[in-house]
Amino acid sequence: MKELQLTRVNKRYKLDNKMEFQALFDVNVEFDKGELVSIVGESGSGKSTLMNLIGGLDSDFTGKIVAGGEDLSKLPEKDLDKYRKNKVGFVFQSFNLISHLSILDNVTLALTLSNIGEKEKIEKATQLLKRVGLDGHLKKKPTQLSGGQKQRVAIARALINDPEIIIADEPTGALDSETSMQILQILKEIADSGKLVIMVTHSEKVAAVSSRVVKISDGRITSDTINPDYQKTPQIEHPNEAVEEKKEEVALSQAEPSSKKKAKKKKSKDIQNLSLMSAIRLSLHNMWASKVKNFLMAFGVAIGIGSLILMLCFSSGITDFITDTMKSYSDPTIVTISKKGEDDSMMGMLNYNNTSFKADEIEKLKNDINSHLEEKNIEYRISNDNLSQGVQLMTMVTSANIIYNPTNKDIDYFLKNEADQYYFNQDGLKEADIAFEQIMCIYTIPPYYSPSNVVEGKLSTKDGGIMLTKGGLEVFEDKSIFDANGKNRKVDIAFNLNGTQVFYSQEVTGVMDTSIMSGITVMYVDYEYFQQLYAGKSGNDPLDPNTLYVKTDSEETTKIINEYLASTGKYNGSIEDQLAGMFSSMTNVIGTSLVVISSISLLVSAMMILVVLYMSVTERTKEIGVLKSIGARRKDIKRIFTSESFLVGVLSGVIGILFSLFFALVIWIVLKSTIGLAPISFRWWYFVVAMLVSVCISMLSGLYPASKAAKLDPVESLRRE
Repeated sequence: MKELQLTRVNKRYKLDNKMEFQALFDVNVEFDKGELVSIVGESGSGKSTLMNLIGGLDSDFTGKIVAGGEDLSKLPEKDLDKYRKNKVGFVFQSFNLISHLSILDNVTLALTLSNIGEKEKIEKATQLLKRVGLDGHLKKKPTQLSGGQKQRVAIARALINDPEIIIADEPTGALDSETSMQILQILKEIADSGKLVIMVTHSEKVAAVSSRVVKISDGRITSDTINPDYQKTPQIEHPNEAVEEKKEEVALSQAEPSSKKKAKKKKSKDIQNLSLMSAIRLSLHNMWASKVKNFLMAFGVAIGIGSLILMLCFSSGITDFITDTMKSYSDPTIVTISKKGEDDSMMGMLNYNNTSFKADEIEKLKNDINSHLEEKNIEYRISNDNLSQGVQLMTMVTSANIIYNPTNKDIDYFLKNEADQYYFNQDGLKEADIAFEQIMCIYTIPPYYSPSNVVEGKLSTKDGGIMLTKGGLEVFEDKSIFDANGKNRKVDIAFNLNGTQVFYSQEVTGVMDTSIMSGITVMYVDYEYFQQLYAGKSGNDPLDPNTLYVKTDSEETTKIINEYLASTGKYNGSIEDQLAGMFSSMTNVIGTSLVVISSISLLVSAMMILVVLYMSVTERTKEIGVLKSIGARRKDIKRIFTSESFLVGVLSGVIGILFSLFFALVIWIVLKSTIGLAPISFRWWYFVVAMLVSVCISMLSGLYPASKAAKLDPVESLRRE
């Protein structure tokens, strides 16, 4: 059987106007190994179309083309890829070398697609380049070579997979006469070594050195003649090659049939696949060739990634600050219980009228918690010994003021309106030039506060005295509770609760550092003393508590009680807990908003990657055609471009992480030096998430360009200038 047989081959092209153009008409021709065939014809005669069909670049034809016993018309796409990779080698008129790869890499490219080991493919390519006289140019780029040298590289690339058929399209069209003869001599030697070499040409000089000339005109074979003057080149046996081939034959002859089958199957599988690592290495070459463009693209994505990390760090930093501050002013073995009001707002939850506990309610709650602890097999029980009470009031409810009147001027603190309600005469206070501050909270001292929380003075007791936070010191001109003689200053306290106006003069005994409430005006007072003041002014019984404190035996017990209280939906923690929760919620909202804004920038970055990679596909169309001509499958092309997207994502992630670390350091220094506080906290998983987001965005953005590249027609791609 002949190496190549064409039987009644017809080729039609569909034109834009839905008409058809027939390029080949019933072509019947046969070729055999060892022939150097010239297919001669004018431009448009159909010779290039014929070569595309023989080379497996175009499978849209009618008739039959049998190469090496395989009918190309019946081969699926993956087998056509394999045919181009293993059975056919292309030599193009314009060389079609990949400019950013070295000469050695251009030649080994086909072996890279076949997943051949690095050492083996370099050794094989080096031998071939030495054979064509380029062993001293391995590391050069194509732009550093002459036209003849480029064509020698193209010939070496065509031979690298030891194909049976070499197709040379106008191999001397871009060369001078002397170089043309050198190239023709190389092709002649290849044919005389037993390969089928088919040259497409319109040159009679090229045809003259061929063993056979086939002329084509208007898509039809017009003549097929043998050159009687053709003389074969004497073959020189290479001893090393002969020995290696002999060893392989002996090894195969001694192998078990099943082993042979497995070996062949493994070899076939290796040849079919471009490995992921090979694709990544090839992608690195491609990216380095356009390093400025790729770096700028990665940097654009990195800005969004870095911003995302910074936003997360700010959000977690503020949350950590609030949480840590709260922990530093609390006791993990104390449960704070306050009742939720009918109004779920902050003001509603802290409204005394809605949230006070009656004695029977306290007893029932105590029994319910103890029952729950019994169900959980916890030995601890709440008793009167470990249960204490307190009051916490907001100014919006109590309308409280702290008034400093060092000259003891007479002034009416309360005025009565038409509704028979009392309110503070703040305008009168201003006119009298008396300093006053509105109290945000009146708060009895919780059991987890101790002298360690007092930054100046001492704790107030049931015998009298009040304490203020640092924010309350604004009422004093020198911001101190002590006068010039070192004595505690006195202030007037006025508040309106349940229709009762309480007014009394009291000594400020100390200044409390109470976490997040230190900057606002909060008054702390002993619970028993506060009850006495209210009862004395109103004539009523002492105030019912609206806060309960339970001292437990362990953090675990505290956790179980808190979980139970939360499950009822009826109770809150302390004011501090509620404020911390409120601030944390606000922080989360702000943090989420900032993350969403960062995500928008990432979306823009994703579009940028898509556009740049799509443009890259357009710029590298011819390169894609070359890859397909040497057997690259759609999957291989897609893998190469997907690997580039992956590498862009990794690079973006790394730059983004470095970007966030640098700016976090700058912001930390600025905030620390200006406000003394830098709420920035890193989590190790932020960097993992950022890297995953970067890679995912890049790869998702690269899917369409990669798919577009994989679907390009090899014939059209090779025509692209």
